[in-house]
Amino acid sequence: MNDYLTIALPKGRLAEETVNLLDSRRIINKESINFKSRKLIFEDTKGKVRFLMIRNMDVPTYVEHGACDLGVVGKDILLELNPELYEFKDLGFGYCRLCVAAKRGGSNSYAHDMRVATKFVNITKDFFASRGVLVETVKLYGSIEIAPLLGLSDFIVDLVSTGETLKKNGLEEVETILESTARLVANKNLSKSKSERIKNIINVLDE
Repeated sequence: MNDYLTIALPKGRLAEETVNLLDSRRIINKESINFKSRKLIFEDTKGKVRFLMIRNMDVPTYVEHGACDLGVVGKDILLELNPELYEFKDLGFGYCRLCVAAKRGGSNSYAHDMRVATKFVNITKDFFASRGVLVETVKLYGSIEIAPLLGLSDFIVDLVSTGETLKKNGLEEVETILESTARLVANKNLSKSKSERIKNIINVLDE
């Protein structure tokens, strides 16, 4: 199995879009992949590619430590974790924004020692420090929108696509920290043969 390329994919929409892209360029045959299955590993024996379906935050770890050769992950996560990886290509899909949001109708002014709920702790601290504000972060992994409503935080920093979830929960965007799309990343210790295969894949994707 050493001649297989192993690719870490984040479960959900990014995984499906990646597989569809690779299939459309005839790099793989997606018939071997069933996204409705509970399986976590799929193999395309003809293309000699193995896919791992994992949490998006775990993709850089699997690739950085050599469990996978390639991975697809959002730029937001790369900036948050700062892993030792090669970032080869912006795949152009999976667009979203990382935004500061607060309760609708509030003052929305920043102050020292305010609390910000987020799973992007490093980006959040760096962003507010660049504004000259020291904040306390409250790390949450889900349902971040309710934190200001219950007094757990003054602001949140979270990913936004359309903004509808914020509106439905009585929040409004204050400002955008960064924009993110899916990136193709690779382990820095690839063998020569796998490096050549990856170069060929990137060339096909660039055509």
